[in-house]
Amino acid sequence: MIAQLDKDIIKMRPFLVPRRLVSYALFEGRPLTTRGQWINPLLFALFRLVKRFPPLKRVQKPVYILGTGRSGTTILGVLFHMHRQCGFLNEPKAMWHAIYPHEDLVGSYSRGEVRYRLEEADATPEVMETARRLFGFYLFQTGARRVVDKYPEMIFRIPFLRAIFPDARLVFLARNGLDTLRSIASWSGTHTSQVETETHDWWGVDNRKWKLMVEQVAAQDKLLSPHIEVISTFTRHEDMAAVEWILTMREGLRWMESLSGAVHLVRYEELVRDPDGSLSRLLDFCELPRDEVMLGYARKVLSPPPPKRPVTLHPAILSAFDETMSAMGYPTE
Repeated sequence: MIAQLDKDIIKMRPFLVPRRLVSYALFEGRPLTTRGQWINPLLFALFRLVKRFPPLKRVQKPVYILGTGRSGTTILGVLFHMHRQCGFLNEPKAMWHAIYPHEDLVGSYSRGEVRYRLEEADATPEVMETARRLFGFYLFQTGARRVVDKYPEMIFRIPFLRAIFPDARLVFLARNGLDTLRSIASWSGTHTSQVETETHDWWGVDNRKWKLMVEQVAAQDKLLSPHIEVISTFTRHEDMAAVEWILTMREGLRWMESLSGAVHLVRYEELVRDPDGSLSRLLDFCELPRDEVMLGYARKVLSPPPPKRPVTLHPAILSAFDETMSAMGYPTE
């Protein structure tokens, strides 16, 4: 499926297909686990050119989908694409790398220094101006009124993001940890590739993302830091994914508490069970009008996940996983 377009999207909202194709072809870039990486130098050349333009369109109330990958973030982004006012960017990490060159966790565009967390101070005037120009250019090119950017790891960069776009709408998508870690493990197993001496998978170039997450995030987490030496030796995808889920959910809960009203929680299970109610609340939060075609598409494509199968996790993280499941309102048995 190219650019997350399916036959229902083409049938129900054909005039939005070019918008999605432009997003896919000219703004998102190609990460190392996909084909077509030859286009990346062309995109970065385009971004350098756009940096010289005066702002073409003001970016107002951009929507950011945050959370853990493989938890429904893509389908939520596609649902936003079906809203007539929105342009959906599916992990436009090439754009963000052009904005801030030390943010590439996976290693798709750089193998240099990188930071998992970004703070308000990292949003220098140059960074803010570049971000506003690039996202404004995106709105200009697509004719969209609102940007919807799905970049799950941005949950660790909320101060940076809010410094650039103070009126951003932050959507925290949560899914049962058992479903999420199984999905990550399955994805990484089927997308792993060997490129010369490097291994490319969910965890980046030779575990680049994993090492950064352990060193820069898990080592400071009160639940995981006592076991950091053991965690750093993990090689099993399920255990590694569980660590990512724990850290991400705890980060989301922290921001929901400290930024009361500025972060909107969407539970994947509620979204698939009651799309009308879940999406209506979400649209209200984002200050977007109700869109019946968007809701109709959601009813058509969303379905509850199959029954959960048990997963055996490493003893070093089992307590932290269960505590986080309880904090998120999910059963631990």
